[in-house]
Amino acid sequence: MLADRLNKLGTETAFAVSLAAAEWAAKGNKVFPFHLGDINLPTPANVVEAMNRAIADGKTGYCAAAGIAPLRQALADDVSMRRGLVYGPDNIAVQPGGKPVIGKFLQVVMNPGDGVLYPTPGYPIYESQIDYFGGIGQPYRYFQTQSGFAIDLDHLRGQITPATKVLIYNNLQNPLGCESSLDEMAALAELARQHDLWVLSDEAYFEMRYSGTSTSIASLPDMKSRTVILYTFSKKFAMTGWRLGAAVGPDNVIASITKINTNDESCTTHFVQAAGVEALQGDQAGALAILAELERRRDAAVDHLQLIQGFVVAKPESTFYLFPNVTKAMAAVEFTEVAEFADAALRATGVSFCTRRHFGRPLAGESEQYVRFAYSGISVDDIQLGLGKLRQWIEAA
Repeated sequence: MLADRLNKLGTETAFAVSLAAAEWAAKGNKVFPFHLGDINLPTPANVVEAMNRAIADGKTGYCAAAGIAPLRQALADDVSMRRGLVYGPDNIAVQPGGKPVIGKFLQVVMNPGDGVLYPTPGYPIYESQIDYFGGIGQPYRYFQTQSGFAIDLDHLRGQITPATKVLIYNNLQNPLGCESSLDEMAALAELARQHDLWVLSDEAYFEMRYSGTSTSIASLPDMKSRTVILYTFSKKFAMTGWRLGAAVGPDNVIASITKINTNDESCTTHFVQAAGVEALQGDQAGALAILAELERRRDAAVDHLQLIQGFVVAKPESTFYLFPNVTKAMAAVEFTEVAEFADAALRATGVSFCTRRHFGRPLAGESEQYVRFAYSGISVDDIQLGLGKLRQWIEAA
């Protein structure tokens, strides 16, 4: 008999969409993969070469649980410069990816029974880890605007109780693709100070933007001491499978996260960390090329989705996700369940995408229907072809 706590552990259900798409493709059908936020672009060559040199130099054994010194320094320098803050190596705990930061942060700052504010729709691992470690999930919602989505601050305030100890905040958000205004971020910071909350600032997409400049909530007054930043190499450097990230924050929290590193994985792969140093300090041409290609894909996807009757979608300036309202389109093809709509779209057109229900438990009163398109793993040509087929299917109804 397995442990009862496993019943509290969720999953990343977008991978179930991948399975359905793979099964459809295995039957000889063309699939247009908008479902998974992986990147089908190569890691910059100088980063790969740095890894190979590190392997050749014997960097294949154990290393420090907190990360190798050159990478911790490089991360401290880069994060400090881009956020207008001052961090040192003691503020860095290297991780095998960005995702481990979520669970380790919660283990360090959250006791069973503590309340945790988290976004929904949002990255589903927040909800999963809160439940698994015995927290009380307090989901806060968004509302649609002309330019995308905004946090419903009144709803968030109403979720706060004396038990609330943590705020999880994902600016440049997955799956919505939206960004907080400075006023919205300031309001969240004020709530964190007022209620003495720890903050996890998931900044996975901090540099995945096509215009403007990102701001970290940690840079607002009196926020650095209560905020841990989730940093990942996965997006900017197309290193999703390399598994390299970091927790950045107050030294006492980072020391505790490092202790969990020792218990969980001993250390992050040494030669991968050496590649991370090159990614941060070496030639940035490869990273810039990745961003330029993603911008081309965004423009193609937005242009074609906006042509489909019944789709309402904004053009975000960050991430590589689109979250269109498809309520009217579903009605046109006579579907009331969004999962059935997605399955029918796959079979009729080959276009594969996730739905709102893959991003946290829906809240009471949600009536509009949304789906998520990720354009990080599909070429411009296939974006145009696939969304053209989707448009024909919708309009034929």
